[in-house]
Amino acid sequence: MFFLTQALLPLLADGGRIVNFSSGLTRIAFPGFSAYSAAKGAIEVLSVYLAKELGSRGITVNTIAPGAIETDFLGGAVRDTPDYNEAFASMTALGRVGLPDDIGPVVASLLGAENRWVNAQRIEVSGGQNI
Repeated sequence: MFFLTQALLPLLADGGRIVNFSSGLTRIAFPGFSAYSAAKGAIEVLSVYLAKELGSRGITVNTIAPGAIETDFLGGAVRDTPDYNEAFASMTALGRVGLPDDIGPVVASLLGAENRWVNAQRIEVSGGQNI
């Protein structure tokens, strides 16, 4: 990690923002997603370390963890397969799966100066999936 951080240092402006993406699959287990979930878990740990290593420069590092979103993930399964969509919708407190437009505002918020004190956080953006 030291080498990655050293490579990033000259590329990042003081006061900058990094937003990484993880997944709700780091908190629940679905068969067939072990490698994907492990990689996303690594992103979460990397984010915390980078937040510590870059914090003295005012750079924040956070992670967004979306739930089931209507995207091309898995060939668009959640978006294009009504049974999947309904199954995942039933797992959320809001009663629907997410849309890309549900994620964008959270990212934009973290990139803005008004959230300069939010750092080293994993932010679940899932409509209350699996609570």
